[in-house]
Amino acid sequence: PAWDTLPVQYADYVLWQRELLGTEDDPHSELNRQLTFWKNALRDAPDQLELPFDRPRPQIPTHRGGIVDFAIDRELHAGLVALAQESGASGFMAVQAAVAALLTRLGAGTDIPLGSAIAGRTDEALDHLIGFFINTLVLRGDTSGDPSFRELLARTRETALAAFDHQDLPFNRLVEALNPERTLNSHPLFQVMVAYRSDAGSLPRLAGLDTGTHPVRTHIAKFDLTFELVENDSPDGRPNGLSGSLEFSADLFDRETAESIAARLERLIRAVVTSPDTPITAIEVMSGSERTRLLALGSGAVERMARAASVPELFEEQVERTPDALALSAGELRLSYAELDARANRLARVLMAAGVGPESRVGMLMQRSADVV
Repeated sequence: PAWDTLPVQYADYVLWQRELLGTEDDPHSELNRQLTFWKNALRDAPDQLELPFDRPRPQIPTHRGGIVDFAIDRELHAGLVALAQESGASGFMAVQAAVAALLTRLGAGTDIPLGSAIAGRTDEALDHLIGFFINTLVLRGDTSGDPSFRELLARTRETALAAFDHQDLPFNRLVEALNPERTLNSHPLFQVMVAYRSDAGSLPRLAGLDTGTHPVRTHIAKFDLTFELVENDSPDGRPNGLSGSLEFSADLFDRETAESIAARLERLIRAVVTSPDTPITAIEVMSGSERTRLLALGSGAVERMARAASVPELFEEQVERTPDALALSAGELRLSYAELDARANRLARVLMAAGVGPESRVGMLMQRSADVV
């Protein structure tokens, strides 16, 4: 084939980026300007999100993972796009806001840092150039104050646009500058990734051949969770549904839990499209069967409980019931409830004689023994 000569080469891009960013030695360089922005944007962000894990995070991760597939139908996709357009936002921003709202509902708090990859091809001259341009951004979702989804989407749009304006700083350089506490078992700055892309034109058109995609499952998870949504190709350019996948860390989640998270995202999107002005804490993310099961667990006869007694009171009651029963053993020493009670009373009188009363603090320096009890 006769290829057209490209206007630039990858080496040109590298030189241009070096010239654009400048050096750290220059306080007025673009690198320092963007670094200042990110330091402010991520100040006091949580190191880790508390997600509905099935197991504690292991000290040494295996990176084993799995994928749960799900789908957003054409009608729901169209509603989400329309809602985004009303706020001047993109489909990606709407999905980002939906994931942030879902994680808040799952107990992750109201400060939700999400990772997102950005193409990095900021100039048309780079469109056909082979090379690695992708960078990773940290998009910090703010769900505080129980906003409606429409309000959350507006916040998300503002955050995303500001991040896109500062997308040139390499992610690894940002990590070095912020210097978060590093561990082998957790990705720095974010643990949940959101990916959103269009499938339009991604398949080659070859004469006489039908083409299709064949996903390769690696069974590897790079993050705790990765939400990926792909816009299905539509000849007329209208929303044609989203193909979704949720990659999960098998160190932390069972497949059933990942399936429930994916289902809840679809349920949340359906709810916000129907009622975008509802506060996010009022959005129903449970299924009907989950709600029925929980309500059943909370039903039944109501019994009035006796007044809660203190440990000393409970001990005294036991002394009266079984004074001769074994209460304590320490080495060869054996004390009945009556004997232990007598020792405790003698110590109490010594302390009272020293001026000790209710709410007094008494320091204790003792080895583990019967006397401690």
